[in-house]
Amino acid sequence: MVIYKSVLNEEKLTKYAALAGPEVMAAGGRILARNMPVAVKEAGEATRIVVIESDSLQVAEEGYASDGYQAALTALDGGAIREFRYIEVV
Repeated sequence: MVIYKSVLNEEKLTKYAALAGPEVMAAGGRILARNMPVAVKEAGEATRIVVIESDSLQVAEEGYASDGYQAALTALDGGAIREFRYIEVV
């Protein structure tokens, strides 16, 4: 799950997304949700969220460490402040 705390440069985010999406899918990731929330409650913030499913933590980590995804992060180049979290499905 990636939570965007703030987007500082839309152009960099667009370049990142164009590179990252195909890399995530090539590494076996499945993008389940990618958008702004339709509603927030309690201390929620209306910021962009991406939810990606992987077969295992190891598969997700290998995808994150791949040359292609690292190139996507280089393209992002400080264009957003994000939280990147791994969570297990119950």
